[in-house]
This record gives sequence, structure tokens and C-alpha cells, in this order.
Amino acid sequence: MTALLALVKTQIRLYFSNRRALLINLVAPILIAAFFGSVFGGSETKVAHVPIAVVDLDASTVSKAVVSSLQGDSALDVQVLDEASATEAVRKGKLRAAVILPNGFGTQAPRALFTGGTKPSVRIDYDPSQSIALSLVRGLLAQYSMQAVFSNGFTGPEGQAFVDDSIRAIEGSTSLTEPERSSLKTLFSSVRTLQTQRSSSDSGSGSRSGMAGGRFDVPYRLDEQAATSSLERKYNGYAHAFAGMGVQFVLFSGIELGIGILMARRLGLWARLRAAPLARSTLLGSYVVSGTLIAAVLLGLIFLAAIAVFGVRIDGSTAGFVGVLLAFALLTATFGLLLAAVGKTPEATRGLAILATLLLVMLGGAWVPTFIFPEWLQRLTVVVPVRWAVDGFDAMTWRGLGGEAAVVPIAALLGFSLLFAALALWRFRWRD
Repeated sequence: MTALLALVKTQIRLYFSNRRALLINLVAPILIAAFFGSVFGGSETKVAHVPIAVVDLDASTVSKAVVSSLQGDSALDVQVLDEASATEAVRKGKLRAAVILPNGFGTQAPRALFTGGTKPSVRIDYDPSQSIALSLVRGLLAQYSMQAVFSNGFTGPEGQAFVDDSIRAIEGSTSLTEPERSSLKTLFSSVRTLQTQRSSSDSGSGSRSGMAGGRFDVPYRLDEQAATSSLERKYNGYAHAFAGMGVQFVLFSGIELGIGILMARRLGLWARLRAAPLARSTLLGSYVVSGTLIAAVLLGLIFLAAIAVFGVRIDGSTAGFVGVLLAFALLTATFGLLLAAVGKTPEATRGLAILATLLLVMLGGAWVPTFIFPEWLQRLTVVVPVRWAVDGFDAMTWRGLGGEAAVVPIAALLGFSLLFAALALWRFRWRD
């Protein structure tokens, strides 16, 4: 135990004596995490409006209502352009999408909805690098088109013409049975009577709002609420960003641990240490212990900066947070030992280790949340240790979950650490 403590103390002193490297290992993750946190929803970040264009080739009451509704939506920044300008702006990346409402939209859309007529072809030109915006535009266009069709399909001159045309089409249809024809004629005749009554009432008492005035809207009031640890506390995107960047740069320190072991082996230090009355487990264990302590201190300082400067809070279990931190620190140390065991030269090992680390970080959701991954990739990432670390830190910070939510991530990290240590002991070579 005395020899082990002496080796650990020496290795820790050597690491922290390089103040420039230590400063870089602390400053770099803080700066990058601050950037990612501000981009992906910091506590005071306002969501940017999605810039799109709308081309109204129809200029009908229905199409104008759709354009007006899109312009009034808080998620969009709408420009009304001609077709050529809109398509060119999307192609150059100035706009995310362009919605082109065709000629005849206001006439064809109600008929297609109520009588199964020809559907108008609405085109959306979109930036393929911004495909997420396409889903947003598609959903809002469907909502506002339905509202406009229902609101104007039975009201105004276009609505009256639609009802008259529908009655004539029903009378001339050969595919309808007599009971069906009679029922549909009764329905549209009642609508025409309602139009006449509403027109007279509006001219006498002014326009009305709500369903009685011919305006159809979604039948609910949307109350959006972020599911965080506290309803009073807003989601802080810096929490996830600091978890991801902290994990990444601490893993880089594990690479330096492995490269240091390879350099010591090249210089013959391991052969000399083996000549001393020191057990193999003592020598390798000293690197694991010192690497774990160094990684824990680095990760703790990174989160301390997140808490002090960027408002990150441990809303969940403090004990669970410390457990995830220590488990990942141990994983970092065993990861570095594994690199030293399988690596041949420091130069070749460094390049491969950086590539492997970046893949682990990328697949583990440290850069961007895993929910944007394809479904098959989301299932695959359960074998990536970084994902368990990031999920564990998220659970203990902004999600505000209890200590039981940290049990599985800690167990997974310890399992990976045991696997890495076993492989390292099996493959470790004492001579270069």
C-alpha cells in the first residue's frame, strides 16, 4: 500500500505540474460547452424564427387566409415572394423552405375536402441541409390550410359558389343512389340557407367572431410546459452541453494517460520497475488510481464552472451525481490503460485513440442529443459507455431525478471499466 500511494502521488504531481496543459484541459471544454449550450437552448436563449417564403399564385380568399396565418405564426419568419425569387433564395440557403400555393387552390381545396374532387398540388421547395424545418412547415401548412378551407368554404362569395356547384354536381351525379342524393342536397341546401341568414345578420350587426361567425379554429387551447425538475425553473441547455464536453475532454486525458505509459515503456522504465519488489497489480493499479483521481478533479472543476457561471444546477440526487462522476472517472483511467495495452507505439496509438474517442463521444450523444439519431442507431448506442455517462449527468442535473436513476448508468460505467481493465491486464506488455 505504501508503494502504491507513493506511485499515485508521484503521477498526480507530475500531471498537475504542467500548468499550461492543465489550463487547456479546463478552458477548452468550458468554452465549447458554452457555445453548444447557447446554440441548443441555454436558459435565456430565444428560439430563432424559421425563415421561409410563401408564393400565392391563387390570390383567393382561402389562399390569402393561409398566407396570413403563416405570417402570424411565432415559429416562422415569412416573406411573400414570386416563385422564381423564392426558389432561388432556398437554393442559396437564405431561406429554409418556400411554399407555393397553386392557381385554383381556393376553389379546388374545398371541393377536394368535401366532395372528393381533384386535389390542388402545393409544392414545398426546401433546403436539404435543413430538413427538420420541412416537418415544421408541413405541419403548420396543414393546420392553417384546414382552418382556411373550413372558415371560407361555407362563407363569402367563394363559399356560396362552392355550395351551388356542389348541389349541381349532386343532381347530375350518376354514382349516387337516390337516398344519398337526397341527403346531400338537404345538407347543402341547409348550408345555403345558413349563408343567407349569416350574410343578413352580419350586414345588420357587424362581423362576429368564433364559430358562429364562420371562423373555424383548432378545438383546444395549447398550454406548453417543459417537463423539467421544477415547473418554475426553465430548461438550461448548458447542463447537457457541459456534460457532453466534460466527458469528451476528460476522455482525452485518458488518452494522455495511455500515451504516458507507452512512453515510459519505450524508455525502459517499466522494465526497471519490474526489477523492484513491486507486484504487477501495484504498478498498473497506481495508474488506474491516479488516472481516476485526475479525471474526477477535472470533471468536477468543469461542472463547478458550469454551476458558478452558467447557472447549471444539480436538481436531482447529489450522491447520484457524484457516483456517476466517479464511475466515469474510473472508466477514463481504465480506457487509458487499455490504450497502453493494445497500442504499439505512442505515435500510432495517439491518432487511433483520438479517432476512437471522437466516435464514442459522437455516438454517445455528447455533441447532440441521441433523439435526432436514426432509430437503429439509438438502439446501437446502448453499447457506448459515453451515452450512459451523459444520460446519468442529465438525469442528475436538469431532469432532477432521484438517486435510483443513477444506478443503471453507474452500473454500466463500472461494467465497462471492469471489461477495459481485464483486457488491459491480459494484453499488457512490459517491454517495447
